[in-house]
Amino acid sequence: MNSKTLRKVSLFALVYFSMSFLFAGGTITGTVKYEGKVPPMKALKMASDPICDGKHQNAPARSEWLIVGKSGELKNAFVWIKKGAAGNKAAPKEHAVLDQNGCIYSPHVLGVQVGQVVDILNTDGTLHNVHAMPKLNSEFNVAMPKFKKKKEVTFTKQEMMFPIKCDVHPWMKCYVAVVNHPFFDVTGEDGTFEISGLPAGTYTLEVWHEKLGTKSVSVTVADGATKTVDFTLTKPKKKKK
Repeated sequence: MNSKTLRKVSLFALVYFSMSFLFAGGTITGTVKYEGKVPPMKALKMASDPICDGKHQNAPARSEWLIVGKSGELKNAFVWIKKGAAGNKAAPKEHAVLDQNGCIYSPHVLGVQVGQVVDILNTDGTLHNVHAMPKLNSEFNVAMPKFKKKKEVTFTKQEMMFPIKCDVHPWMKCYVAVVNHPFFDVTGEDGTFEISGLPAGTYTLEVWHEKLGTKSVSVTVADGATKTVDFTLTKPKKKKK
């Protein structure tokens, strides 16, 4: 390759990478926090199944319906683009995973895309019964004996949020969201979320929590820019009779 051709190739590469950065899509990031008194999470009573109970000898497993950090950071909040994102995105080839480990569903809140394969695992070596209870997608109720280590499932319709429980172990419960685009996230221990690759535009961003309800805001993002949106959730007031 002569020097003139090399310069053209280098110039093309520079323009290509510059344009890729410029139109890389926008990002929404932030933190979800809880404001209010944090009740203690009760220990789960697993004595009915010695295998379950035996996996928590050092410390008892506890309920996960409100996991809050020292500064109010809220775990297990589902954040997603409710309006404005183009739907029917191709499902990722990477499988989502829902594990039954220590007779607890992990993760407690799971987001998947329409058509994405979900691997439901049984790493406990005991009988589980996976009972999904959606309203729009097909319900299923299947036994997973100790020798059945994996079951693959897919969901074909967008649906917010539905529970999956275990009919053998009544304390086992998790929540699944099925979205027709990839713009969602679930907060971890630090309460943070990040949704990237958004085309420039205005969106409705919503946060969901199983006990604290939902909250939404309008957010405008630009290509290559990051927008910070923080949420604070509180315990819903009891309705007057």
